[in-house]
Amino acid sequence: MISIIIPVLNESAHLPCLLTHLKNNVGRVLAVEIIVVDGGSTDDTITITKKFAKANRIALQIISSQRGRAKQMNAGAEVAQGDILYFLHADSFPPKHFDVLIEKEVANGNPAGCFKMQFDSKHWWLKLASWFTKFSWRACRGGDQSQFITRQLFDEIGGFDESYIIYEDNILINELYARNSFVVIQHPIKSSARMYEKYGVWYVQYHFWAIYVKKWFGASAEELLAYYCKHLKK
Repeated sequence: MISIIIPVLNESAHLPCLLTHLKNNVGRVLAVEIIVVDGGSTDDTITITKKFAKANRIALQIISSQRGRAKQMNAGAEVAQGDILYFLHADSFPPKHFDVLIEKEVANGNPAGCFKMQFDSKHWWLKLASWFTKFSWRACRGGDQSQFITRQLFDEIGGFDESYIIYEDNILINELYARNSFVVIQHPIKSSARMYEKYGVWYVQYHFWAIYVKKWFGASAEELLAYYCKHLKK
């Protein structure tokens, strides 16, 4: 079984589309479960999820955890029944039969990886950035590409580092690259460019690069969070 773990916080505008997309694009319905991990939403996220769970055949459960994607994803992993964990953002839409594609990679000896990405934007830079995600270069990775990993390897690594409120996906990816345990599936996951649209492409890209470089030079989790909150969480 593949356990799809979706951390959410006030995602009532995006979650219905994602859940419908997953239902329509899963290859083996009975071999998939969905776990929505809420970090304290104050909108209709929980109500919408419950309605979807009642109306559809896909196994779906809702749990609550402390706020923070790393904490939420670890909480989802704790209750997951699958031997493959698939961490997915609420505004990212994986390709058709994504579960079968993941299973094939694991069967071929690849215990972790992601999909290449396509932003839902016509901006030339975001198109170029999307194109680069097909390569295996570490600098081209990010949480928006989603993340699959076997339960065994996830437990061996120790899950997501909860000291990171941001950049938590990249910390796990660093561990996987250090172990040469990462593959990029050459089918696109479509991800929202909503942050770029809100703040501006160049503004967001500059500050994402700055965060990446700061981490490269040894910035702490607290320093990265402070920088993010100052420039991107207004």
